Amino acid sequence: MRLAAGTAVIARGFTWLRIEPPIESFVPEALAIVAGVLLLAGLWTPVVGSMVAVLGCWKAVSQPGDPWADILLVTIGVALALLGPGAWSIDARLFGWKRIDIRDREH
Repeated sequence: MRLAAGTAVIARGFTWLRIEPPIESFVPEALAIVAGVLLLAGLWTPVVGSMVAVLGCWKAVSQPGDPWADILLVTIGVALALLGPGAWSIDARLFGWKRIDIRDREH
């Protein structure tokens, strides 16, 4: 999920930079590209997932066109922020991979 979201964020960022050259769109799109690269690497995943969600909300509201791709990226960003990076990531190497075991309820 992290790799698909990172690739999609990078592709959308480069597409918007190519279409809209004004400086107003440069900063959010550059942030989106950096966030996509960090998602691909799995570094600072909860922070970057939140940043992708915020950037997606901003793009869905402020830019014309179809907002559904941005809403999908918001959903994936929130899911990554809540779930974490997974076992194969820089975060897992630096901080350890957390696993949550849910036990059965004992009566």
